[in-house]
Amino acid sequence: MSLLTSLARLRALDEGIAQPIATVRHCHVSARPMVFIPLKLSGEAAAPLAAMLGTDRDEPRLLVVPQPRNRDLRFAWAAELAGVLVPYIETFLASTETVARKNADPYERAVDAPQLVLPNRAGVAFTRLLGRSTRFRSLDGPYPVPMGVPLLGRWLTYFAERAAYPGSALTLCATDELGRHWASGQSALEDANLAALVSWITEGPNDDAEDPLIWPPAGPATDPGFDAEVLAPAIESESAERVTEALRTQLEPTWRLMWRALDLLRGLREGAGVAQRWEQDRASFSGMAAQVTEGGPPQARRDGAIAAAARLARMERAQAAYDVQRAYDDPLTMAEYRLTGEAFAGEVVENDPDNTEGEGRSRKLRPLVVIKTDDPVRLAPGTALGTPERRGQGAQLVSARDGLVTIKITKGMGRAKTPAPGSVPEVGERVCYTSLTDDFQGSPALPDPEATPWTHGGPPQTYVPTDEDAQEEWS
Repeated sequence: MSLLTSLARLRALDEGIAQPIATVRHCHVSARPMVFIPLKLSGEAAAPLAAMLGTDRDEPRLLVVPQPRNRDLRFAWAAELAGVLVPYIETFLASTETVARKNADPYERAVDAPQLVLPNRAGVAFTRLLGRSTRFRSLDGPYPVPMGVPLLGRWLTYFAERAAYPGSALTLCATDELGRHWASGQSALEDANLAALVSWITEGPNDDAEDPLIWPPAGPATDPGFDAEVLAPAIESESAERVTEALRTQLEPTWRLMWRALDLLRGLREGAGVAQRWEQDRASFSGMAAQVTEGGPPQARRDGAIAAAARLARMERAQAAYDVQRAYDDPLTMAEYRLTGEAFAGEVVENDPDNTEGEGRSRKLRPLVVIKTDDPVRLAPGTALGTPERRGQGAQLVSARDGLVTIKITKGMGRAKTPAPGSVPEVGERVCYTSLTDDFQGSPALPDPEATPWTHGGPPQTYVPTDEDAQEEWS
């Protein structure tokens, strides 16, 4: 936890209301997200009990397994789930655009992409288990499953894995996103309770938010008291209607909370870097769809050594880019780096826009800017710098002494012998510079359409499910 977040939590505790720790929204929120709230049977790793899902807050769809220990009923439930999720996903494949790439062939990218919204990390983990339990199934043979179940498993696996990809918004975890934008007066562990977290943000702490009779757990596990007193007798009665109504009481409160969470996020202005990350999500989704259409194999249980290393490298780069974009988009996030000395802000007190280096043909325009700052500057001379005010501009630290920082602008001034108007900060202007730089801060790079489906971003690999994969029971 960062220092500013810790201070925000203390302030929230003192004032009785959650404190904002972001000035903009750092995730894309779809105009038509698929809210998905799964429940599982207690004591079972991946035995589905029910799910409430839909794209309309007024028309939730409830799917229930009346006897969760019955294998046929579980897969019939999975087929129902596929009948809702897969058509939703496929609607986004109808409209595509051709994207050009430098030194490479153009590719087709979906104009928009689906978005799966789950209540918490446990729900995402359960979705991953559902995907693994269904994607290797066969439509014939000794253990056949209904049509659509293996395809459902592949898409659930894909969305669960994208939830771990830094900056991706194809799968949103409601508690994580709310906690990324507000600091409550409770612990990070308590923030996993969606009802309590929403209460802190909207009205302050409320004992009712932690009462499972008023706000049942957001899943996938149900409340033990409900299991013993309501669910178990309903299942033993073998009455599907009784089980359905019991589970409806557990899911409807969370359904309302999920849409309130989306409303809270939509109330924030979208950060500048969100659109670029959503383009990358759309490219990833398009690649996965192409792999499914072409008849590629299901995702392997685990990556090989080379694919795992490549995936780790991609995720590290994505995390670094995500951190920089958030800092450039959000002054509150940048303030964290100002505290650590990796960034500084201040007022321009002097500039020399015509300063040059070198002689003759090697002469280069290198304007100098002197900034007065109260921030600690823990950067060595020669450090490359960037600025949120002029994205794409490059600078270099010359010196930092007695609250005065001298920087040299190295790019982003145009190609003329004099700087382009506005490219050099004027005296009296408030600026911020940081060592957080990357090439993407200029014009957004086109995402790689192959950074998707086969092995989490690597080239296609031939994979043949083993007998163990194909016959593994849904446990």
